[in-house]
Amino acid sequence: MAINQKDNPAHRFALTLRLAWPYLLFSALLTPVLYLVNPLLTILPGALFLFILYFFRNPRRVIPVGDNLILSPADGVILDLGESYEKKYIKDKVIRVSIFLSILNVHINRSPLKGEVKYRHYRPGKFIPAFKSHASDLNEKNFIGMESRDYKLMVCQITGFIARRIKCWVNEGKWLESGEIIGIIKFGSGAELFLPAGTEIQVKKGDKVKAGETIIGILPGAFSDDNGQDDQDNKKRLR
Repeated sequence: MAINQKDNPAHRFALTLRLAWPYLLFSALLTPVLYLVNPLLTILPGALFLFILYFFRNPRRVIPVGDNLILSPADGVILDLGESYEKKYIKDKVIRVSIFLSILNVHINRSPLKGEVKYRHYRPGKFIPAFKSHASDLNEKNFIGMESRDYKLMVCQITGFIARRIKCWVNEGKWLESGEIIGIIKFGSGAELFLPAGTEIQVKKGDKVKAGETIIGILPGAFSDDNGQDDQDNKKRLR
């Protein structure tokens, strides 16, 4: 599924409609049925219609400039972060950052930095609430391994109790820009980032983050972008 990255309200709303139309159609078909039962009940599908549009919203994001900057792949709250070992793709010590997405968060996922997709793996699983500590080990997950500047990192999309559908629109060999849309997790979920050891972490447990906008960390041993400018330059680009 090709995703248009133009910063244009029409393009962004078009993506919302592409994602939401089956649910919008259901709510529309439900309206006349409930009307026959009781006209007052038509308030329910109307409210559902509005909520679906809200859930699948695709807001404009200001993408920080800097090839060394690792951005949040998801909206939500930092649930946990610490040292771990990643055995599927990175196969080394990493810093794992866990993000919990409530049903009210934006659920579109974005690339944490510029790089090439080197690994994709889908794992079936359960649907435990994403805020549970063991949800990552048991729930359905989609793994996206990337390589940037000889560093490996990985993003994981995780289902939750309500979220039962993971969508990922990138495959191995795909080149991604920082903040580029890569997929969505439908109706409440979690996301994880596995970062190289030595990454300078910029967030803490409990912080609220935004996909493609919040800086999670800075790659170790690299301090300037391709133009030799400091990565903390306040220049921004929109996507």
